[in-house]
Amino acid sequence: MIRKHSATLHGHRTSFSLEDEFWHELKSIAAKRGISLAALIAEVDDGRSEDNNLSSALRLHVLRWFKTSLADCLAGLPARR
Repeated sequence: MIRKHSATLHGHRTSFSLEDEFWHELKSIAAKRGISLAALIAEVDDGRSEDNNLSSALRLHVLRWFKTSLADCLAGLPARR
């Protein structure tokens, strides 16, 4: 289910919509990095292009996190023959 969420970024309140699964993973990523969820959202917001909305940028951040995690995991596995 898609839900509305709000965050204060650089002193301004903003809202965005995310599926529950993406919201859960954002919280997990913030916890793994040892930063607050608000700090992670601000970081993603600061790095996004103007033509990309915050909801999309947050989803892409989760996707990139998992792609990087998978690549790191696979790099540690022995090559298949």
